Amino acid sequence: MNSISLDSFHSEFQLNNITFDIQSLLQKADLFIEKGADFEKQIGHFLNEWFDDSDHITAQSSGTTGIPKTIQISKQAMVESARATGVFFSLKPGNTALLCLSTQYIAGKMMLVRALVLGLKIDCIPPSSNPLETIEKNYDFAAMVPMQAQNSIAKLNSIKTLIIGGTRINPGLQNSLLKLKTAVFETFGMTETITHFAARRIGEEAFSLLPNIEISKDERDCLVIHAPRISDKNIVTNDLVSIFSETQFVYLGRIDSVVNSGGVKLFPEQIENKLATEIPSRFFVIGVPDPTLGEKLILVIEGEKFDIQETIFQSLNAFEKPKEIHFVSQFIETETSKINRKSTIIALKL
Repeated sequence: MNSISLDSFHSEFQLNNITFDIQSLLQKADLFIEKGADFEKQIGHFLNEWFDDSDHITAQSSGTTGIPKTIQISKQAMVESARATGVFFSLKPGNTALLCLSTQYIAGKMMLVRALVLGLKIDCIPPSSNPLETIEKNYDFAAMVPMQAQNSIAKLNSIKTLIIGGTRINPGLQNSLLKLKTAVFETFGMTETITHFAARRIGEEAFSLLPNIEISKDERDCLVIHAPRISDKNIVTNDLVSIFSETQFVYLGRIDSVVNSGGVKLFPEQIENKLATEIPSRFFVIGVPDPTLGEKLILVIEGEKFDIQETIFQSLNAFEKPKEIHFVSQFIETETSKINRKSTIIALKL
């Protein structure tokens, strides 16, 4: 067994209300693989991988901004990430946690690692769009994607601290979350940073860095992450940011999604935030080639066509208003159920 995994195994760790030593936990993993449901098989395979002789695991990126890829992640780096999360969110041994994400991806794997390292009592349930539907228990800590949080609004007060990641939180969901007593945080990260390296409390503008993280900007004004306990190299991103202080930054958008329309730079993420409470369906804005402007901004809406009132654009300036509106019956998605914008546009043949 790997010494990193052994040394970081906390005696107060529980899985589904049962206390394990490492040997009995591996027996449980084998039982999951042999007789468990699909999500339990994934948990079993990860636990076996976590305690094997290798000093790293393999993980798959989500494919949000490109083709999903398999990468190797250091187990020691995962331990350091778990500890940093514990400090940032004041997690203590014996705290309860809920795993409702797939352990096929790094976000789900890290929930298990946090429990193993910090001594959390974690319950594992099948990943679903409404994870709290049949849950009658309170939890200290949980992680969800926005769709899960949206569908769980009525029961989210049963969670003390909730982190939401995977994609941006729209203003409509944010307004709903602000009404809860739950401490809700939007996380910022990627597979290469072993999930989040920063988080912002819902209602606040800036993201705050977890311990042992430093940031800077490159010549493109894109975020560069210095995380020596997680990565031997600086992580250069395509995320445009405004740095407030040594520990805080504001996200502006991805440089590869910025639309240069007639010399004016438009940030789709910011425009979508302004429109989020005006359009009931899923939608996105994106730039497409235009012979006059270079790029023109278009609005793509999922579902049956309906009449668009000019009033929905009242929060936008003249440059931000989409030049065209297109409807598509169903968006093409990534494996993690995020909208694949580029593939959707290709299918529209624009």
